Amino acid sequence: MLNSLLEFSKEVQDAMAAKKPVVALESTIISHGMPYPQNVETAKEVEQIIRDNGAVPATIAILNGKIKIGISNEELEFLATSNEIEKASRRDLPYLIAKKKHGATTVAATMICAELAGIEVFVTGGIGGVHREAETTMDISADLQELAKTNVAVVCAGAKSILDIGLTLEYLETNGVPVIGYETDALPAFYTRTSPFSVNYRVDEAKEAADMIRAKWELGLNGGVVIANPIPEESALEESFITSVIESALKEAKENNIAGKKVTPFLLGKVKELTEGKSLTANIALVKHNAQVGSRIAVALQK
Repeated sequence: MLNSLLEFSKEVQDAMAAKKPVVALESTIISHGMPYPQNVETAKEVEQIIRDNGAVPATIAILNGKIKIGISNEELEFLATSNEIEKASRRDLPYLIAKKKHGATTVAATMICAELAGIEVFVTGGIGGVHREAETTMDISADLQELAKTNVAVVCAGAKSILDIGLTLEYLETNGVPVIGYETDALPAFYTRTSPFSVNYRVDEAKEAADMIRAKWELGLNGGVVIANPIPEESALEESFITSVIESALKEAKENNIAGKKVTPFLLGKVKELTEGKSLTANIALVKHNAQVGSRIAVALQK
């Protein structure tokens, strides 16, 4: 049954047959995270960065009820431009598959599909987490539960700065998910290289990260690993500036009663508007940088 739900692109199929390292990529960033045509350009550039660093990219999406592990240029254009693409997290996968619909995978759904396909490393922008005021709203991203139980290493620029980063780290700690800083002791906060919080452990080379990931799974300790990779210095936004922008965006979301899965796209759109596009430039830079680091870790894991 599972084999009938998974469809591999020829590039990914060939890579797996040859035992080459494969890196998973999400599709929500294409359908809901960036405007056209930057979403298509960035997706293609990120895939090429992964190839240039010795691995093979596998962008994951749900198309016509099938889990696509690797997509074509035509499918990428469809994901980037169609208004039929639903946001797909863990809870949405059965519905989208049963109804033969289209879905762009979030961090949680991409992790599930990557593990089903046998892919160990996934590159994204930033993970979801505990939202601010979650103590009353109970708004906690499914990404955190997935990290608690799904054996995929997630390379990201930390947690999105629209979140309560302290509570997000507490949640990860409770579930035994290590947060590893790549060449950093401070947890990056997506648009910024630092935050007031520290990572659990620091590594300075891809092999160190790969060794830690492999040791975790060989011990039978199920669940993911967060590899927190700071945005390149030249693309980072100033911490106090982005904090004030996010506070303003959160206030507006609250005033307009925006909740649930609509919160993140609204906030990211508002941040882009208030930073006059600087946040989009930063987002593109950090995803590309994560692709470099993630593909090197995938190569080291394969060895």
